[in-house]
Amino acid sequence: MKLKEQKISKTIKKTILLNPGPSTTTKTVKASLLQEDICHREGSFAAITRKVADDLVKIVHGKKGEYVATLFAGSGSICIDVAVGSLIPDGKKIMIVNNGFYNDRAMQAAEYYRIPVVNCAFDILTLPDLDVVEKTLAANKDDVAAVYMAHQETGTGLCNPIREVGAIAHKYGKIFISDTTSTLGIIPIDVYKDNIDFCMASSQKGINAFTGCSFLIGKVSEIEKTKDYKPRSYYCNLWRQYSYFKEHGEMNFTPPVQIIYSMQQALKEHFAEGEKAKYKRFMDITKIIREEAAKMGLEELLDPKITTGLVIAIKYPEDKKFDFKKVHDYLFKEGITIYPGKIGNLPTFRLCNLGANTPADVKAAMKELKAALKACGCKVPIVKAPGCKCGK
Repeated sequence: MKLKEQKISKTIKKTILLNPGPSTTTKTVKASLLQEDICHREGSFAAITRKVADDLVKIVHGKKGEYVATLFAGSGSICIDVAVGSLIPDGKKIMIVNNGFYNDRAMQAAEYYRIPVVNCAFDILTLPDLDVVEKTLAANKDDVAAVYMAHQETGTGLCNPIREVGAIAHKYGKIFISDTTSTLGIIPIDVYKDNIDFCMASSQKGINAFTGCSFLIGKVSEIEKTKDYKPRSYYCNLWRQYSYFKEHGEMNFTPPVQIIYSMQQALKEHFAEGEKAKYKRFMDITKIIREEAAKMGLEELLDPKITTGLVIAIKYPEDKKFDFKKVHDYLFKEGITIYPGKIGNLPTFRLCNLGANTPADVKAAMKELKAALKACGCKVPIVKAPGCKCGK
């Protein structure tokens, strides 16, 4: 591996990704892609896939035999599709606690499959009211099969109360599904303590591997119940993929071979660093982003107390000379990527903390952000301009 690392470090420029995925990878994860070609049906590769699946369950503290990770080739949204389409029996509804773009994506998936939805909607900038959640579920308890809610709304960084909503779902005998795509592998998650029956993520987010493989971690007993559900999809069907893997130890359809190699390496690095140490590193980086942004006069959209700190939505500066594209392009030339907002008509951009970056990496990136603002003609610290309509 040493030789491979040296080759990687000499030929590939290091970039700092502050976007919400794909995330920055380590040299060793990059080097893990350089494997001999292999048929995905070989026993040696199947053994790697099984180990990856077992390790994913360990990340969320699930017990083998009680929880299982089912892998799919695709982006994170494939698991939204799989969960919504596979876990709701005919004649039942899904209740979605909806306060953002990714909860709304689950709504759209349900609509495509013609699954009735109980839309427990809240403003995208607020946490759900737990009393309203419970009253809504109680009023629909005979019709609803599952409650669904994203852990982090990646558009805003809002941190939803999965443990509390999961407890409400279980109180009424419903399964709880959480989209943990942008938190799993960074924020400690315990499926038992957090009342999670199903959660999901993808290779390019918190485990810091490469894009192309996503996974749904769920209760074996609940997956077994879906055997007799009327299938809504041929490819995105949880029972079909789970049962094939259980019987053969392989994915049903051609897997993203090199991506699974990268997951194998990324998971080794995850466990070597340790859950607590990894989370602390990310929170240390979040502190740097917030402190440096504040020094520049940049304002966060949300109160930090209701966010994860992994996605920081920044309001467009009230300076008429601010131009997001110019700032983005300046940074991109320096090997740094920032990302536009995804919050309706609210003019924001995001500084995300999801990758294998170091505090030094991010300090350097924030220094370049300051330079980019100045190059754009903005005064730094930002001076609010009366009547400015930036971003509108």
